[in-house]
Amino acid sequence: MTMNEASARVGVDRLRGFIRAALCRLGMPDDDASTAAALMAEADLQGSDGHGIIRMPQYARRSRAGGLNLHPAIRVLQERPGMALIDGDNGMGHVVMTRAAELAIAKARVAGMAWVGVRMSNHAGPASLYARKPLVHDMIGLYFAVGNANHLPPWGGIETLLSTNPIAVAIPARRNTPIVLDMATTVAAYGKVKAKAQRGEMMPEGWMIDRQGNALTDPRRADEGFLLPIGGYKGYGLALIVGLLAGTLNDAAMGKNVIDFNRDDTSATNTGQAIVAIDIAAFGDPDAFKDRVDNLIDDLRGSRRMPNVDRIWLPGEQSSARRLENSKAGIPIPASLRQNLDALADDLRIERLN
Repeated sequence: MTMNEASARVGVDRLRGFIRAALCRLGMPDDDASTAAALMAEADLQGSDGHGIIRMPQYARRSRAGGLNLHPAIRVLQERPGMALIDGDNGMGHVVMTRAAELAIAKARVAGMAWVGVRMSNHAGPASLYARKPLVHDMIGLYFAVGNANHLPPWGGIETLLSTNPIAVAIPARRNTPIVLDMATTVAAYGKVKAKAQRGEMMPEGWMIDRQGNALTDPRRADEGFLLPIGGYKGYGLALIVGLLAGTLNDAAMGKNVIDFNRDDTSATNTGQAIVAIDIAAFGDPDAFKDRVDNLIDDLRGSRRMPNVDRIWLPGEQSSARRLENSKAGIPIPASLRQNLDALADDLRIERLN
């Protein structure tokens, strides 16, 4: 099989249109389908291929089985000038978190910063999509979430009671691309494991171990082990804290209450998330701040490098480069994923992705 056959490219507009058509056929309202489709396509555009269109068959299963509410009545439960708590009514995470981000930005304009917590949400794709939303308003964005399945035990244990619990922070610059940190509290997000399995690739050592502590590199055997935290016990502690802030604080699922949405299509996941917007103008001139960020970026990028290191990268630069490349060349879709999407298209009676 040639590389072209293995991973043909599709334009982002076509990808977005396919996702929107599928969601509409499943019964999602047009506006919500457009919101979710744009964010899912954006995930693939920036190279977050474990969180983009690869999830569409799973979302379809869950919506048909009743595990996902396509017509949620999203509402604010608690509210003060600098915060809010939202109930997503088991709606699609992309739609719920878009509403949360919009509210956080609006409140930050008045209060200087705002924290919006969410419960009764669902998987929403890569964390960076939401941390980046405040950027266009000269704001800093932060995002926290409880993952949708537990893949991490407490440090020293073998019972998976924590998830990948991602963190994202987006900080604007003026001359340079924004600094966007998007990381799981595990060495690899589970979406990357799923993407490896979809492509028939092996995982590098250090992503997962089995319950005897041996390296696990076959993603098809992921159920036999668990993900490793970043930085050893520090990553375990970070996963716990993120889960408390995004889950427990919002009365969302955490620990034993987390529903594995890879195995259970019928139960509401009660996913917890949080987004923070910080208005830079509350601290001073936004352009002056962005100039200071640029100067720091220049210092970091121009610093002395170790032998055989060609470039020092800043968080988010490689995603920006992939976004540019995929915008021009199209988004790569592996043959195995295309087969799954063709089957979904035929089942939903919509045009195949081509």
